[in-house]
Amino acid sequence: MRRPLRTALPLVAVAAVAGSAFFGIGQATAEHSVPRSDKEIPNLDQVKEKIEAYYGDIETEDGEHYASPKSNYAKQVRGIAKDARRDLEKGLGKSAKTHGKPAIVLDVDDTTLLTYNFERRIGYDFDPKAQDEYLRTTDMDPVFGMTKLVNWAHKEGITVFFLTGRKEYQRDWSVRNLKKAGYEVPVNKSHFYLKDEKNPPPYLECGDDCTTVEYKSGTRAHIESQGYDILANFGDQYSDLKGGHAQREVKLPNPMYYLP
Repeated sequence: MRRPLRTALPLVAVAAVAGSAFFGIGQATAEHSVPRSDKEIPNLDQVKEKIEAYYGDIETEDGEHYASPKSNYAKQVRGIAKDARRDLEKGLGKSAKTHGKPAIVLDVDDTTLLTYNFERRIGYDFDPKAQDEYLRTTDMDPVFGMTKLVNWAHKEGITVFFLTGRKEYQRDWSVRNLKKAGYEVPVNKSHFYLKDEKNPPPYLECGDDCTTVEYKSGTRAHIESQGYDILANFGDQYSDLKGGHAQREVKLPNPMYYLP
């Protein structure tokens, strides 16, 4: 969950929620990435309202906010998990032919654990101290449909690896949360990779200065070097998925922030 150069509520992410029509005529494109007038920029307050509607915001009596299991977000991610299971069932046969050990790799934040309540609490403005306090004291809900998918994969003999940008010192809090969220898979050091900037592993040539893509793709390459075939790599950011070392990439939606 490390967020260098984090961009809150990016246009690309918002488009996934609101649809291209939200921007109206004159929307900035890749060829025209710098807005020429205010009319090409979505109103920030309205974007937040659309995000909250997409997640089906539920406010509890103590002022916390959670995503509704009936929300469009929940429907979308459950559908992604269902499709991924179908693809994994096909991939098991393919992996057996290559004599590799079948595996999947999953990001944590907004791929297996849902940060919506945390993001609402901090106003979508990331603060590492606030993150530490939240992870230490509070457990996030699982992403809808993902515990069922992960636990099924484990029972089918697919080895599950978690790969996150969270820091190594946040391991105990993260392990506790994954277990409480219902992930019935090993979450020891050989199955759960966190970013260790003080003592980076030797298989990462970039050492303590890895980009997200270098860190995650390098770790997947390390997993493959142990004899695994990574059938699928799951992430909510494109930087989780770039760099190869997986038979397929599964993108989960996240309109709340963007990580390069």
